Amino acid sequence: MRPEHCVTRHHIEVWHPRVLPAGPERIRFRTVLRGSLLPVLVWIGAACFAYVVYDPLVAVILGGLFTLSLTVGFGLRRRAGHSVRCSVYGAPGGVLDKSMAGL
Repeated sequence: MRPEHCVTRHHIEVWHPRVLPAGPERIRFRTVLRGSLLPVLVWIGAACFAYVVYDPLVAVILGGLFTLSLTVGFGLRRRAGHSVRCSVYGAPGGVLDKSMAGL
């Protein structure tokens, strides 16, 4: 797989397409996070809500669930033959994209 095509662009196209470069070129991790701003804010809001309303332990459990999802996403991408860079960038993008599927 060519490096400029390796990083997934779908989740960025769904949530914030203006941050993408025009052609197939390398995407920085900052672009992945900027393109996924709404899902990141939803996860942060859910963690803050759980911290304030329920207990800090619930927010820690939610953070652990997010971390576990990132780890599984990274492992699945590596097993599928993606590069480490693509796996590092694609795991958060995939988790954020799939967690917002209901919206």
